[in-house]
Amino acid sequence: MKDSSDNVDNPDWLDAIRWTADGLVPAIAQDASTGDILMMAWMNRESLRLTAEEGHAVYWSRSRGTLWRKGETSGHQQVVKDIRLDCDEDVILLKVEQKGGIACHTGRRSCFYRTLKDGQWASVEPVLKDPDAIYGGN
Repeated sequence: MKDSSDNVDNPDWLDAIRWTADGLVPAIAQDASTGDILMMAWMNRESLRLTAEEGHAVYWSRSRGTLWRKGETSGHQQVVKDIRLDCDEDVILLKVEQKGGIACHTGRRSCFYRTLKDGQWASVEPVLKDPDAIYGGN
C-alpha cells in the first residue's frame, strides 16, 4: 500500500484516532479480495505509522510489549491495500492480501474459526498447516 503522498509523513492523521488509555487501537484485518475477516490485533501509533509507510501490517504485541511484523516468523505477511478508520474513530480496518493464505497462529485462514452451536464453540474451519511446522514447535 506504500502511500507516496505527504499524508503518511505528516503525523497529524494519527491524531484523529481515539486511542485507548494504553495508547492502542484495535485493528481488524480483512481479506481485500473476499471480504473475509482474518484477525484482530492491536496497534499503537508507531505500528500504524509503520504499516502505512511500509505497506505491510505491523501490530503491537501486548504480551511481548513490542512491535510485531505480521509474518516475520511464519512468512504469512499481510500486504496492506487500504487503511480505514471507523465512524467513532476508535477501530482500524486493514484491507490486506494475506500471503500464504494463513492469518491465524493456529494454522487456519482466519482467527474466527469457531461458531456458537448448541451452546458450545465448534471449530468450523480446517487447520491448513500444523502450527509446529510453521513456528518450529518443541
